[in-house]
Amino acid sequence: MRARAKTRRMALNEPEFIAALRKLPLHTGARNLDDDCALITIGGETLVINHEMMAEDTHFLPDADMADVAWKLVASNLSDLAAKGAEPIGVLLGHSLGRDDARFIKGLREALIAFGVTLLGGDTVAATGASTFAMTAIGRATHHPVPARRGAAVGDGIYLTGTIGRAMLGFEGASEHRDAFNRPQPRIAEGLTLAPHVSAMMDVSDGLLLDCWRMAKLNSVTFMIDPDAVPVADAARRDECMRWGDDYELLFTAPAEAALPVAASRIGAVVAAGIAPLMLGGALLVSPDGLGYQHG
Repeated sequence: MRARAKTRRMALNEPEFIAALRKLPLHTGARNLDDDCALITIGGETLVINHEMMAEDTHFLPDADMADVAWKLVASNLSDLAAKGAEPIGVLLGHSLGRDDARFIKGLREALIAFGVTLLGGDTVAATGASTFAMTAIGRATHHPVPARRGAAVGDGIYLTGTIGRAMLGFEGASEHRDAFNRPQPRIAEGLTLAPHVSAMMDVSDGLLLDCWRMAKLNSVTFMIDPDAVPVADAARRDECMRWGDDYELLFTAPAEAALPVAASRIGAVVAAGIAPLMLGGALLVSPDGLGYQHG
């Protein structure tokens, strides 16, 4: 009798999974999966399409208010559109039934009204395990070329909108920062305004240092960051603020002499590629490990 072969489960982390996806047939608008959004050109218009997921115990706690979960699902999607200078058109929802659905709908309505976005449709399922929600956002590009993570050039300045670390403090219970974690505000207006002026842009969701590392690595340059120039919500915990994430601010590069049309802090400069993609106050950071949040 032939012995039954044992099934081996091969779990991949996020970078490994994305690398495997790159071997599949890809649309040119996927930008080799290097970016947060896909681009579909129809006639003279370019649609910007993004998809985000939120899972219990990863993105929100089991006792989270589902109205806040719905808001954050919308906001995280629109933040990626903002980084492309895209005007939101509408969203598609993937919803797991069973977790205070009425509260979820309340928060969804509040977010859609607040951001001037409409619901296009979606799908629902009956969940038996941990709740997972998904959303696809569709926007219209307002500037060509559409900003991307690629494009940062040696000599560019590195800039950041707003203040980071507020979401971390809100998660920990600081009342004045609670909304920064539960109900973030995507930088839609800033993204629309910045689109013609940036060389590269993305939103900060997984941690400033990790996102700087990723952008620098993709552009084969080194990001030289001055930690004291980074606006943080708690100076005593500057390093934590730079690594925690969930800030949804815009990180972008632009020519050093550019007159920027929005309020932003210059936090560093793009220099020629060196030993590491990221230099923080003189320290070389050669690995992304520990710089922010990574799945898997």
